[in-house]
Amino acid sequence: MMGILIALISGALMSVQGVFNTAVTKQTSIWVSNSWVQFSALIVCLIAWVFKGRESFGKLLQVDHKYLLLGGVIGAFITLTVIMSMNNLGPAQAALLIVVAQLAVAYLIELFGLFGAEKVDFQWSKLVGLAVAVAGIVIFKWK
Repeated sequence: MMGILIALISGALMSVQGVFNTAVTKQTSIWVSNSWVQFSALIVCLIAWVFKGRESFGKLLQVDHKYLLLGGVIGAFITLTVIMSMNNLGPAQAALLIVVAQLAVAYLIELFGLFGAEKVDFQWSKLVGLAVAVAGIVIFKWK
């Protein structure tokens, strides 16, 4: 139950953040806005680290697969593409497409066991669920 609640909060925060970032971009520029998002996230993480963590940053050098350290780079592109999609499509339609893309890619990652994820067997029900989500996009966009 806690996982479901946290996931719902995460989705809500992503939508609010996307709207905030898009508004800041309209008043500055996409790279200024994106830089601010990443910088302010760094500050929050460092403050949390001071109060909650204190693990050594040297542990990053011990990460087995170095490509896993690209999460921040990917995060910058996530912020960029969320801003661009919300600006072009509006928050609701952009969020819907983003979530469906997340679902499809997450299932492919699980299906093929990519990036160290536990491999799962193919299930038609998951493919049908994805198709229903895509149908939802069509219905949502229908005028």
